[in-house]
Amino acid sequence: MKQNFTVRQGALDGVEAFLRVAQYRSFRRAAAELGVTPSAISQAVRALEARVGAALFIRTTRSVGLTEAGARFLSRAKPAFEELVAASEVARDLGQRPTGLLRLTVPRAVVPILLEPLIASFCQAYPEVEVEIAAGEELVDLAAKGFDAGVRMGQFVATDMVAVRLTPPFPFVVVGSPDYLRRHRQPERIDDLRQHACLRIRRSNGSIAPWSLVDGNKTVEAIVSGPLIAHDFPTMLGAAVEGMGLAQVPAPIATSLVKTGKLVQVLKSFAPMAPGVFLYYPSRHQTMPKLRAFIDHVKARPAAAGKTRVHVDDKRTRGTKTR
Repeated sequence: MKQNFTVRQGALDGVEAFLRVAQYRSFRRAAAELGVTPSAISQAVRALEARVGAALFIRTTRSVGLTEAGARFLSRAKPAFEELVAASEVARDLGQRPTGLLRLTVPRAVVPILLEPLIASFCQAYPEVEVEIAAGEELVDLAAKGFDAGVRMGQFVATDMVAVRLTPPFPFVVVGSPDYLRRHRQPERIDDLRQHACLRIRRSNGSIAPWSLVDGNKTVEAIVSGPLIAHDFPTMLGAAVEGMGLAQVPAPIATSLVKTGKLVQVLKSFAPMAPGVFLYYPSRHQTMPKLRAFIDHVKARPAAAGKTRVHVDDKRTRGTKTR
C-alpha cells in the first residue's frame, strides 16, 4: 500500500523567514537579513501560520512577540533547521573538493602489488580523503554496499560500468615449486595435468573454476583435481610455494616468486591472456571529487606491477562477463 510523505510538500516554506523574525523580533530586520522585502517576509510567515493552523506571532505597531504556539514551534524548528543547513554544507563540501571516505572493493591479490603504492601516494596527495579497502573475492553491488568503486580483472567487470585500466593484459600462468617438480614429472601437455595435484579456486558464486588454457587458437577448459580448494589467489599461490601442487594464477602475483626461484613456470605455451585489471565505477555523472581525484591519480602514476606505465581506458567495458 502506497504511503503518504511524512513531510508535506512545501512544509519547510517560510521556516527560515519565521526563524529570522523570531531572532530579531522584527519583520523589517528579518527582511534586510534575507535580502527581501518586509512584505515578502510577512506573506511567508502568514502562509506558514496557515499551514501550521495557529498564529505564531503577536504583532503590534510597536513590537513583535511569539505566541505560545510560536515559542513551541521555535524550540523544535530552530535546531532542526540548523541541522538541515549543516547537512547541506557537508554535502556541498563533498561535492566540491576531494574529501570524505573513499570506499574500494578489491581482490586480495592486487593489494600488495598494485594498490599499496597507489594508496600511499594518493593519501599523501589528498590528506582530506580517507581510503577504506575491503579486500575480498566476492563481486559486490557497489551502490547497494556503499562502495565508490571496485577493482577487478576485466572479464569480471559488468558491461554497464565505467572502467579505467590499471594494468596491461597479462597471462594466467601455471606454476609449481622446485620441490614439487622434483617429485613429479614436469607437464608438457595439457593432458599431463591429469597426473598432477592441481590447486583450485572456488568462485564467488560457489562453483569451482576449471583451469583455462589455450592450445593454438582453441581455448581449453581443463577439469583438474588436487588437495586444496582456495577462495583467493594469494592462498593458492602460498600453497604452491609449499609444494602442495601446481597453481594457475595471474602472472603479476607470481613474477617475484619465479624470479627468486621459489616457483617455476610450466606449460608456458598454453598460458591464456587475461584482459588486465581495471578500476570500475557506475557513472561519470555520479562521480564525486574524491573518486575523480583517485582516477586522475591512477592515470598520472606508473603501474606498480612490472614498473610499466599505467595504460588507461576511461570507458564503458564491452564484451565482458560477470562471475
